[in-house]
Amino acid sequence: MKKNILTLLLLIFSVLSFAQTKVSGIVVDENNKPIAYANVGFFGAPEGIITNEDGRFYVESPEDRKVLSVSFVGYTTEKITLEKPVTYNMRVVLKEGQQLAEVKIYSGKTSKKNNPALDILRKIWARKRKNGLRMFKQYQMDKYEKVEFDMNTIDSAFMKSKIFKGMEFIFNSVDTSKVTGKTYLPIFINEALSNVYGDNIKNKVKEILVANKNSGFNTNQQLIGFIKDLYTDYDIYDNYLKFFDKAFTSPLSRTGIDVYNYVLADSAFIDKKWCYNIVYYPRRTNELTFKGDFWVNDTTWAIKDINMEVTRSANINWVKEIYIEQQFDVLNDSVFLLKRDYIMTDFALNKKEKSKGVYGKRTTLFRNHQFDIEKPDNFYKEEVNYADDAIYTRPDEFWEENRFESLNKDEKGVYKMLDTLKTNRKFKRLYSLVEIIGSGYIQRGHFDYGPIFSTFGYNEVEGLRIRTGGRTYFGQNDLWRLQGYVAYGFKDDKFKYGLSGSWLLDKKNRLILSGGNRRDIEQIGASLTTTNDILGRSFASSALFTSGSNGKLTNINLSSVALEIEPVRNLTLQAGFSYRTLESASPTFSLAYYTDLSQQRIKSDITQSEVNFQIDYTPGRKTTGYGVERHTVDSPFPRIFLNYSQGLKGVMNSDFDYEKLQLYYKQPMNIGGLGRLDIITELGKTYSYIPLGLMSIVPGNQTYFTIENTFNLLDFYEFEADTYATIQLQHNFGGRIFSRIPFMRKLNWRETVGFKGVYGTISDKNRLINIPSGLEYRAPEDFYWEYNAGIGNIFKVFKIEFSWRGSYITPSTNNFGVKGSFGFYF
Repeated sequence: MKKNILTLLLLIFSVLSFAQTKVSGIVVDENNKPIAYANVGFFGAPEGIITNEDGRFYVESPEDRKVLSVSFVGYTTEKITLEKPVTYNMRVVLKEGQQLAEVKIYSGKTSKKNNPALDILRKIWARKRKNGLRMFKQYQMDKYEKVEFDMNTIDSAFMKSKIFKGMEFIFNSVDTSKVTGKTYLPIFINEALSNVYGDNIKNKVKEILVANKNSGFNTNQQLIGFIKDLYTDYDIYDNYLKFFDKAFTSPLSRTGIDVYNYVLADSAFIDKKWCYNIVYYPRRTNELTFKGDFWVNDTTWAIKDINMEVTRSANINWVKEIYIEQQFDVLNDSVFLLKRDYIMTDFALNKKEKSKGVYGKRTTLFRNHQFDIEKPDNFYKEEVNYADDAIYTRPDEFWEENRFESLNKDEKGVYKMLDTLKTNRKFKRLYSLVEIIGSGYIQRGHFDYGPIFSTFGYNEVEGLRIRTGGRTYFGQNDLWRLQGYVAYGFKDDKFKYGLSGSWLLDKKNRLILSGGNRRDIEQIGASLTTTNDILGRSFASSALFTSGSNGKLTNINLSSVALEIEPVRNLTLQAGFSYRTLESASPTFSLAYYTDLSQQRIKSDITQSEVNFQIDYTPGRKTTGYGVERHTVDSPFPRIFLNYSQGLKGVMNSDFDYEKLQLYYKQPMNIGGLGRLDIITELGKTYSYIPLGLMSIVPGNQTYFTIENTFNLLDFYEFEADTYATIQLQHNFGGRIFSRIPFMRKLNWRETVGFKGVYGTISDKNRLINIPSGLEYRAPEDFYWEYNAGIGNIFKVFKIEFSWRGSYITPSTNNFGVKGSFGFYF
C-alpha cells in the first residue's frame, strides 16, 4: 500500500510564494572541499541551520535580514551582506584562521572526558522518567494532527511533461520549503482531532478519534491507515526512535556517547527558563543517526526545544531527508509538556540534490491537559470494529471552530485543487491505474476482475496454467462478498475452480459466516500450520520457475463452512467444518495406504470430514476498514495461532478419526542499534493414525526465491511427521556491519543471518499403514537444520541469500543453495 500511495503522490505538483529572507548555498574551504556541520545563520537573529554532509544549507526568516554569518572551528567567521531578500546557490568560502570565541559548532570527534555536554546528558538520563506526562498517574489531552504531502523540486521542464497535459492548473500554487529551500506543490492534506487518555500506573493509552478530514479521499480507509502507520508516535527520551521500521539512535540515548559528538554551544533564557544549548552530530557516516541541537532546562533537565535531521548517508531507502522539531511548553516551574511536534520527510527515488520527490509533513499539537483523573479498566478496552461514519463527514463549520491552528492559504488551496482534480478525466485514469497496481484488481462497476498477478502459473502436472476470477465490490466496507476463479491447465487439459463467500453478521463483534468449495491441483504440505482457506494457493503449486521437480501434486476437492468472532481487538475465535477428498494428480506420485494391514487392502484416495477450532491473536496489529474484509497496515506485529482439529470417521464416508493440535508463534524484535530479529516457532502433534495425505509435511522450497516458513534446502516431501517442532531465527543487521567497512559503506547493503531447524517423529502405526511408493518415508528424528547469510538492499530492491545444510548431508541432497527475493523496503 505504501509504495502505491507514493506512486500516486509522484504524479502531481505546486506554487511559488516567498518568505521575507531566503538563502541557500554551499560552504567550502580554500581547497574547494565541502564543510559539513558548519553553523549558518542570520547575524543577531535566532534563525540558523547546520550544513549537511555535503556542506549545503538553506535558511529562511520571516523578517528582513541583511547579514548572513557562517562559522566553523579553525576558520575565520564570514559575515556576508545580503543584497536581496532571496539568494539561491550562494557559495561561501571559509579561510583557515584562529578559532573565534563566537564559534559554536565543532568538527571531528569530541572527547568523552571532561566534556560539559556529556555531564548535562547524564543529568537528562537521570531525570527522563520524571519529566512531562510521566510525572502523573493519569493524563488526558486534546490532540490535533495535520499531515500533508507535497511534490518537490519542481522546474519548468517537469511542468511541461505530457503526463500533466490537461492538468496544468495544479501548478498555480507552488511554495518553498523552510527546511530545504526547494519548491513544492501541496497535493494532499489529512486532518484529525482526537482525545487522548493515558494511565502510567497501568501502562495503558487510548486515543479516541473525534473527526477526520482529508482532501478528496475521506472514504479511503487504506490511505488513512497508511498515513497513520507512516508517522508513528515516538518519545525523544527513548534510546531508539522507530521510523519506517528502523531504529534510529536518539540523541538523548544512553548509547548516544558512542555514536554522537556533543558540544555545549550556548546558554540563554527561553520562556523565562535558563537553558543550555547542545549541538550533536554523528561520529560515523551511514548509521541511523541524526544531527542537530537541543535546549535543556538547567534545573529539571527537561528538553525545551529540539531539532533532529537524519544524515543523508543513513542507510534508508526512498528517503532523502527526515527533519524533526519538538517544542515543549512550561506548565509550571517543574513540568515541561510537548505542545508541538513537526516531522518532515523527503521521499525520493535517490538522494541526489536535484532529484524530485514528495514531502510528507506531519504537525501535531496538544492542549487542554488534565491530570490524575482515573478511568476504569474497561475504558481502555479497544473497540473491535469502530464504524462511526460521522467522524469522516464533519462539516466545514466544525473544522473552522475546532482546529488548533488555522490553515494557511496553500493548505486551503489543496482542498480546492483536489475537488477540481477529481473531476479531471486524465487524473481519474491515473488514479485508477495506481489502484489496480495496489490492489491487483480491475474494477468494473460492482465487480472486480483479478487478482491479475495470479493469471499465469506452471507446474509439471498442469503445464502452463491460466487463471481468471473476480469478486463483488460495492465498497471497501462491504458487509458481504463473493469471489471465485476458474483455471485451466494446458498439459492435463482440465478446468479447475474455486468459489467462496463471507457475510458480516454482527459489526460490533465481527461475527462472520464464511464458506465455499474448491476443486483444484495443489502442492499440499507447503506449510506446516494450515488453514481451510478456500481460495488460498501456495507458491509451490504454480511457480513459473522451480529448481527441482514439483510433480508431487494432489487433486483436492475442499468444501468448508466457518463462523468466526472477534470478542477482543485482534483476538479472533473460529469454529469450522470441512470436507475434502485427496488423490494423487500424477502417475509418479502416490498417496496410497493400507486400509487393512492383515489383508493388505490398499486405497489410493482419502475422504475426510473434520471440525476445527482456531484462536488467532495478533497484539499490536493495525487494520483499516470495518466491513467483512479488513486490510492489515504494513508493520510487524507478533502472532499466536492455535488450531485444534478433530477427524470425524464415518461422517460423509470419512476415513479417519484423529485429533490434531498445532501452534504457530511469530515474534519480531527490534534490538536497538543491532537491527531486527524475527523468531518463528511451530509445534504440532496428531493423535491416532493417519495416511500421508493428512500428515504434517516439513515444507521444502524448490523455487528460486526465499519463502517464509519453508526450508531452503529441502525438497517437497523430503521429511514427514505426525509430531514436530520447528525454530526459525532471522536477523537483519540493517547495514550496521557493512557501514564500518570503508569500501562497502556507500553501497548501503544490509547483512542478514538466519537459522532454521526442525525435529519430528512418525509413530510405528503410521509407518505401517503408509505405502512409501518411491518416497523415502522418514521424519527428522536427528534434527534437521540449515543456516543462511544474505545481502539485502542490492539496488534497493533485491536480496540474495546463501544457505548451507547442517545435517542429513549426503551426496544426493541439496547441501548449498542460493535464493533471491524482491521487495521495496525503507
